[in-house]
Amino acid sequence: MAETTTPLAAPADAFEARTMRKVGLRLIPFLVLCYFIAYVDRVNVGFAALTMNRDLGLSTAAFGLGGGLFFVAYVLFEVPSNLAMERVGARIWIARIMITWGLVGIGSAFVTGPVSFAVARFLLGAAEAGFFPGVILYLTYWFPKAYRARIVAMFMVAIPLSSFFGSPLSAALLTLDGAASLRGWQWLLILEAVPAILLGFAALALLPSRPAGATFLSQEERAWLTNRLDAERRSAEAAAPHHAHGLAAVWAVLANRQVWLLAVIYAGSSATSNTLSLWMPQILKGFGLSNLETGLLNMIPFGIASAFMIFWGLRADRSGERIWSTALPLALTSVSFALTLLTGSLWATLVLLSLVLLGNYAIKGPFFALATETLPPAQTAAGIAAINTLAHLGTGAITSLIGLLREQTGSFPVALLPLCVLTGVGCALVFWIGRNQLPEQKVHAAAPIARA
Repeated sequence: MAETTTPLAAPADAFEARTMRKVGLRLIPFLVLCYFIAYVDRVNVGFAALTMNRDLGLSTAAFGLGGGLFFVAYVLFEVPSNLAMERVGARIWIARIMITWGLVGIGSAFVTGPVSFAVARFLLGAAEAGFFPGVILYLTYWFPKAYRARIVAMFMVAIPLSSFFGSPLSAALLTLDGAASLRGWQWLLILEAVPAILLGFAALALLPSRPAGATFLSQEERAWLTNRLDAERRSAEAAAPHHAHGLAAVWAVLANRQVWLLAVIYAGSSATSNTLSLWMPQILKGFGLSNLETGLLNMIPFGIASAFMIFWGLRADRSGERIWSTALPLALTSVSFALTLLTGSLWATLVLLSLVLLGNYAIKGPFFALATETLPPAQTAAGIAAINTLAHLGTGAITSLIGLLREQTGSFPVALLPLCVLTGVGCALVFWIGRNQLPEQKVHAAAPIARA
């Protein structure tokens, strides 16, 4: 059906804005909530550690190892999960992932020592694997490329929001210590995992798989959106017509040098997000704060980062520019990490960590817009998963390394130096990619969905 089905009474840009606003309002709030819970379940162990490590006899190195094993499992199962989603369908597969990780999260409350803690983190990584790249792929089914930086930023704002709202909640749940003969950290892990199961069942009812089956859109809106997305896919296929599918696409993607460069770039951001979510409560607690004070102060950097993340994603789409929009936040992150070596003040450290997270979360939208725009359609599923998977190899290694460095040196600023280096290297690689960026990789701004 041609785009001539657009009502003549409505200007084309107004019709597009109305259609995309409907899509945004239907999908984004629910997906943000799902990712919020996913990240809470991933990083709430950082707050649980304030009392759990003592109860279980976990050393700093053992805690870091458990954090690293999460990403080992995540890496092993991520690409197969994304390929399975293409076969099974987004609605069913995303629901399956959420229900599984909720059950594992509840089980994590009953670990008894370093070995069972490590096993629980590995199983949680296996359960959650595929959710993030699956949703990024799912968004490409619904949003034309001109919208993707802002949409990815809106979706990924769940990461800093999970720590902004989760920090005081987790600190409060620790006060349930002794209720029903459970420790506070056990209540924390149980109560924050239950929503994942409930949202998993809700996904079955609320997430349509493709625009063609979207009953919340009119026939004209479905036709316009389907035509727009099909035209973009055909254009990309014409530019790169010979590509493998399925498992062959995985090997084709892994042979692509740019995929590896993008993975190294994202490794810095991914490692920073996950490392600070796990370790920042302990960094702040080291200044002699109570659990509640730690929770309240931990909110500040993530709250600032959440607001700036949306602004930066909108800016990237309005300008249609991806390279500087990704490189500048990485540079800010790297420099701010380096400056933590120069201070022992709580407030100076808090300011610098706020700048770290501001830069780190700002790159999410433009980076994934750049990545999805440069991958051929036949390789999109495997490509997104491969970039995220390879990046998480670095995340897992650095999470474990930080635990070892902290134990050996007694200094968190020194332990965070690998992140300083990795984000600095990532910044340089963005400019390297930019040297060969094709003009057609830029996109034009579209009607801002943020108004929805």
